[in-house]
Parts: sequence; structure tokens; C-alpha cells
Amino acid sequence: MRTSRFLFALAATGMLVACTKPAGDAPKAAAGAEAAKTAAVATVNGKQLSGDLFDTFMQAVMGGSPQETPTDEQKAQMVDQLINMTLAAQAAEKDGLQKDPKVAARLELLRTQILAEAASEKYVKANPVSEADLKAEYDAQIATMPKEYKARHILVEKKETAESIIRDLQAGGDFSKLAISESKDSSAKAGGDLGWFSPQTMVKPFADAVTTLEKGKYTLVPVESEFGFHVIQLDDVRSAEAPAFDQVKPQVEMFVQRKKLQEYLDGLRATAKIQK
Repeated sequence: MRTSRFLFALAATGMLVACTKPAGDAPKAAAGAEAAKTAAVATVNGKQLSGDLFDTFMQAVMGGSPQETPTDEQKAQMVDQLINMTLAAQAAEKDGLQKDPKVAARLELLRTQILAEAASEKYVKANPVSEADLKAEYDAQIATMPKEYKARHILVEKKETAESIIRDLQAGGDFSKLAISESKDSSAKAGGDLGWFSPQTMVKPFADAVTTLEKGKYTLVPVESEFGFHVIQLDDVRSAEAPAFDQVKPQVEMFVQRKKLQEYLDGLRATAKIQK
């Protein structure tokens, strides 16, 4: 039996995680962490490279993975890399490269991207997804899941052959035996049995014919597809088996969060003056 598919649009959305400490240690710990972040890791031609800047650079280098803790040697290497980048940037500014149209456009694009990400993160934090939101979306997706069909078919090259097979069936012929003797499809040895499938996995003419058949009936007119001519019999219909809510909860959360962000952007567009 084929595994039923439960499709959710996936979106990459930044997640903010808050870490708490015992109340008595919180002020000291916060002050210490703030001091560590703001302390300069180096000074290049009078420009201080702050701890915040280095942390951001380090996360970018390591792919933003919080699971990995860099060694002291790795940190030292990254400090040197940041110094080299700063030296190169200072040289570029000295040469006036920031005024080059292409460079200026790239700088503006980066600035726009960073601000957009910051706005999205702020919105997500202020509008968390509730359990009720997740369950409602899950139920809505379940309701729209396509049915699954169990059918068999006989595939032949010529329309006349398919019409002859239909006449044989109308005269009391056995579908499975006719499939074994007449069908050129690999399913012939199983009496034309295709098992359970979703219409989306079949070519359109075949899917259209299956979904309009009554259970136990076969097509009275040959169904033409790119593979030839089909005579199709519908054996059974069922609702697709849906995965448990807990199994797909992370995907549902990402999907709902994406919808919320899209609503936020739609609201901004509705009040903006845009000319194309």
C-alpha cells in the first residue's frame, strides 16, 4: 500500500528562543553578557570591532548553528578574518568604491534584506502561533486531502482492441483474465491491479476517468493517454490516511507562521503607495 501524502508548503522562518536564568542571578548575568558582547575584539586603524559584530560574523561563518561551539583557535582565526575584511573594506572606502553604482546597489540590497528579516522576526515574536491555530490548520488540510482509488486496467495499443475488450466485458467476460491475456502494461500479470493510488500520480485522462467511475464499474469508452488506450475498472475508494497531528506539527507550525507573515506583508502593501 502506498504511503499517503500530507503536503504542507514549507517556509524558512527565523525562530527566537528565550533563555531564562534564576531571578537572583539574572541582573548580574545579563550585565556580564552585555559587557562581553560590547567589548571590542580588535581595533583596526582606530575602528573598534565590537563583540556584537564578531558574534554576528561568527554565526555567519558557522552557518548560524547554535549546536556548534567554536574552539579558541577557531575564534582566533575568525578574529583575523574579520580584521582582514575590515582592512579591505576600509581600503574600498578610501578608494570611493561605495559610490560605484553596482556596489551601492548591493549595499542597499543587503540593508533592505537585513531590515526585512528583523521586521519579520519582531512580528513573529509579537504574534506567536497558538496550539488552536495549529489544530485548525491541520484539520483544514485533512479536509482537503484527495481520496485514494483502487483500480485495475487493461492497456492496449489500438482503440479497436479496447472496444473489443469492452464488448467482451459486457458479455460477461472476466476483467482480470482479459487483463492477463490482453494488457501490455506490467500490471497485466496481476490482473491489471494497480493497487491504491492518488489521482495526482496518474496521467490526467486516466485520473479523470477513475474519479468519475462508480465503484465496481468499468469504462464503457476507451480512455486514451500517451501510453495507449485503457479500459479501467474501479474496485474501491477510500479517504487518504492522514498522519498524526504530532507527526507533522513542526511543518504545520512553519506553514501557519508563513501565512501570518504573508498577512503582515499584505497589510503593509495595502497601506503603501506603490508604483511599478
